[in-house]
Amino acid sequence: MEIKGTIVQVLPPQSGISKVGNAWKKQEYILENNEGQFPRKICLTTFNQTADAIQLTVGQRITASFDIESREYNGRWYTEVRLFRAVPEDVPVAGAAPAAAPVGSPLPPPPAAPLAGGEDEFPF
Repeated sequence: MEIKGTIVQVLPPQSGISKVGNAWKKQEYILENNEGQFPRKICLTTFNQTADAIQLTVGQRITASFDIESREYNGRWYTEVRLFRAVPEDVPVAGAAPAAAPVGSPLPPPPAAPLAGGEDEFPF
């Protein structure tokens, strides 16, 4: 799933040791989406390696890719929105250098120049 919005708060990082002895870390961000009639705030969570790869700041506009997961504990249900990619919403300027790869994205940025041969030619 994807949603666009602005980071309005960065919560303090959390870390600890699991019951089996593994270290873990978690970082949460509050994203505000203003696309509807009323603004919506969503807490996006990054965990372990994703928490290291994705570093967001207050005021940054992003397109967030996430998964939603619910789990039961002692008869109560808890839902978490796990952020796995954040693409900054920078407006490209004509003649500017290409932007860096999106935060948390495994793909390189697209090529800056069109292919040689014009728009109407096909490579086959």
